[in-house]
Amino acid sequence: MKRFWLPLLSLIFIMACSSKQNETKQADNKGNEAGNNLEEENIAEDNSGLKTVIFFGNSLSAGYGLDEPDKYSFPALVQKKINEQELPYKVVNAGLSGETTAGGLNRIDWILKQHVDVFVLELGGNDGLRGIPTTESYKNLQGIIDKVKAKNSDVKIVLAGMEAPPNMGDDYTSAFRNMYPDLAEKNSVYLIPFLLENVGGEADLNQADGIHPNLEGHAIVSENVWEILAGILEKESV
Repeated sequence: MKRFWLPLLSLIFIMACSSKQNETKQADNKGNEAGNNLEEENIAEDNSGLKTVIFFGNSLSAGYGLDEPDKYSFPALVQKKINEQELPYKVVNAGLSGETTAGGLNRIDWILKQHVDVFVLELGGNDGLRGIPTTESYKNLQGIIDKVKAKNSDVKIVLAGMEAPPNMGDDYTSAFRNMYPDLAEKNSVYLIPFLLENVGGEADLNQADGIHPNLEGHAIVSENVWEILAGILEKESV
């Protein structure tokens, strides 16, 4: 696994868009809109007979910077793979740019107003950038997992591993890196070791900001996710 990147890139990696004033002002509205739209999605779910895969994350899941994130973000590309395999699942993209683990814990109840069968948890990058103590991030991620399991005891949870910037120091980056496998083992959930494997730090796979994956980058990220998710969906479909 590649560990890691150009120092400047890693310093502003993942959620730098959250520092942009216009996006910060929109974050709460997006969260409310996501929650308010769930009742309509529930109706569609009831009529479709499809199981639900929820991607709960930040700007990576949201497809920040893409012209058509509904088509080209990695959750959308996962939906395409699902359709190609004719698996009975629909993807709900609940990514919100600028999200932290604390914000996710506050927002999760909105998302769980609909049924969830498979839950992909992609949060923590912002915490690493801000140097939030890993004990706090761990607690928040655990709280999200607990709420999802309380909603559906049979849910399959996939935890997407991330990395903290190396400038945070060896002790912090090590604790941050180990947080994900520790949570996965404790909760018996699936783990994507590093969501941005083969994408992070690769200029030709990221947008002009050097931060967010471009179309090609999202395609690779979708493969990283699919490597873990495909077996889950195929098994549950039998």
